Amino acid sequence: MPPTRTLAIVQFRRLLAKLKRIAGGRASRRRTPEGIRIYAVGDIHGRADLLRALLELIAADAREAPAVRKLLIYLGDYVDRGRESREVIELLLAGPPPGFEAVHLKGNHEAALLHFLEAPGFGHEWRHFGGLETLQSYGVTDLGARLADAGFDRARDQFAALLPEAHRKFLEGLELSVCLGDYLFVHAGVRPGVALEDQREEDLLWIRDEFTRWSGSFGKVVVHGHSVTERPEFEPNRINVDTGAYMTNHLTCAVLDGAQRAFLQTGLAPVSGRAPGPRGPG
Repeated sequence: MPPTRTLAIVQFRRLLAKLKRIAGGRASRRRTPEGIRIYAVGDIHGRADLLRALLELIAADAREAPAVRKLLIYLGDYVDRGRESREVIELLLAGPPPGFEAVHLKGNHEAALLHFLEAPGFGHEWRHFGGLETLQSYGVTDLGARLADAGFDRARDQFAALLPEAHRKFLEGLELSVCLGDYLFVHAGVRPGVALEDQREEDLLWIRDEFTRWSGSFGKVVVHGHSVTERPEFEPNRINVDTGAYMTNHLTCAVLDGAQRAFLQTGLAPVSGRAPGPRGPG
């Protein structure tokens, strides 16, 4: 190989190594705004018991930093799958622990609930990923013997009558995303190659593989749920805190403070007789 070509290859490899070091350094310097500690809570899915337990852990952790602003960001999917969707919404409406602020983001399951109120035929699909548990938590009994179209019409009407107005306003007022410092908080993720300000609601609520398999930069570190993993994921470009709480008993939140990253997680013993169901759409 000619010496000039060899030198060019060496220089190119050195440049690549330098770029990787710079990228790694930037990732390690990702920060929240000064003076704020953020707790980003993963998918709750009708597990009010786990939410109560996690809030206790969060309150205890926050006592270590009494002078900073403390913010709870809920990443969506409060309803479905678990048996206490109504109780979860009640807990969220009751407000965060003393000294905390809270932001509530919209998940695809909240979108599904609202869609069912407008189109009861959607119940045929919704029932496969937790809709029946949500209806039952609100006291809906008229589901039809064979879940025929008429049965879902009646179920929708009963649900609309039983759903408290405060719950409906809460669900309709959920935010799609929030950006703080070097972090973007959203339920499912973002579409690679699309500017953050141009992302579609459908992707913010439903995207999965195209987002989680992407190793490049999104411009911000994306903190999300929606895609169940055994353990929380701390990647250079994203943080995933959906640990399948409804079936694992592990409800997780990321703790972000300045350049520090950690997580808190409930650790209840498995519920006897509860087997993981189909994953469905998240």
